Amino acid sequence: MVEFNDYEEDFNMGADVISIVFFIAAIVLAFIRKINIGIVALALAVPCTMLIGMPGKEIIAGINGNLFLTLVGITLLFSIVNDTGALDLLAHKIVALAGKRLWLIPILLFVAGGLITGAGPGGIPVLAIMIPLGIAIGIRVGYHPVMLTLIGICGMTGGRFSPITPEAAIVFSAINDTAIAGNNVIPAIIANVTLANAVMAIVLFIAFKGYKVKAVDNQSTISKTNNFTQKQWISFGGILAMLALIIFLKINVGLAAMIVSAILLLCHIADDGKCIKAVPWGTILMVLGVGALLHIVAKTGGISLMTDALASMMSSATASTFMALSSGLLSFVSSALGVVYPTMMPMSIGIAQQVGGVNPVALMSAVAAGGACSGISPMSTGGAMIIAIMAVELKEKFPKEKQNKVFVQLLIIAGGNLLVLMACAFLFFDVVANLLSPL
Repeated sequence: MVEFNDYEEDFNMGADVISIVFFIAAIVLAFIRKINIGIVALALAVPCTMLIGMPGKEIIAGINGNLFLTLVGITLLFSIVNDTGALDLLAHKIVALAGKRLWLIPILLFVAGGLITGAGPGGIPVLAIMIPLGIAIGIRVGYHPVMLTLIGICGMTGGRFSPITPEAAIVFSAINDTAIAGNNVIPAIIANVTLANAVMAIVLFIAFKGYKVKAVDNQSTISKTNNFTQKQWISFGGILAMLALIIFLKINVGLAAMIVSAILLLCHIADDGKCIKAVPWGTILMVLGVGALLHIVAKTGGISLMTDALASMMSSATASTFMALSSGLLSFVSSALGVVYPTMMPMSIGIAQQVGGVNPVALMSAVAAGGACSGISPMSTGGAMIIAIMAVELKEKFPKEKQNKVFVQLLIIAGGNLLVLMACAFLFFDVVANLLSPL
């Protein structure tokens, strides 16, 4: 059996293929046997590393501590808010506002996601608002909560690239001192990413049969008679305080949520034992366990294997398509803000020059949208939070079998999202880039 250090210098040992096989096996076994995917993934990670000669410590290294803290902090905070009944009442009031025009709700969430994100905080902090709100409204009104939440996230993605967000700062850094520095790069990226995500939102609405949902006369009677209590207002203030800590003091999302949760519990806004018990520990184990095995896949070059094979077919006509694919696959195993954007945004300019006949802004648009693709994957913050918040909201109505089903569902949707993005990149990314940011 080859030592892993030797393997890193020799990509002919088949470890990349082996790790991919183990990853697929974990998902299939857990789905068929209806047990927690995270447990199966961690169990299979051991023989996988032994077979390829990788040190077992890589399994531990693959357990994402930051994601663990984020999930615990966010779900604890929204367990507190949920315990006060604030989120439930807010959802009813929003549904009442839409009235019989339920088709307005997905549109409102899409637009609100883009506007709130584009106002400055960027994508990550706004997830803490849009996901619980989308799930709560979906449950009350009859829309599939996953569908409604994903449409809100689609709206957020375009807003991530407004000129005052952290994501836009990376774009500006990439184009500084280049020939395209003054070429309306940001408007072109926003237009392409927003259009692609609008297409995805429509696909989601159709796929989940949102058009079949009808309004019920007594759906939101509670919102007309009940006003928010003092504890409910304080719990909403806690969410705003968390956002302030994240945006202005640059505190980690999970730590900010834990700070606010501690203060709310100290003020007896909710019962600490009940709220801690409501944290979906099984879901968190599932996400972290699968993430650890996926870390092995990435470490062995499994993702690179697929990316390189497809990128080798790149031409001027397909450059944007394959750039979207490459950035999308990379985002499944790394942070968009921390890895995908800083790495691939600058590369876009060089690749455009090498390939020829393609607008670099179209490639940057593909990276921008592709990097956000995995946000709905159950192994990333967004997808993991969707499952975790659903577990908080639905409680006993969301057993492990349904959690596994949603896990696989989100994984499939993330892949479908990438396919839709590739189609959009092929059809109009270069056209929009040439129109708004000509060479």
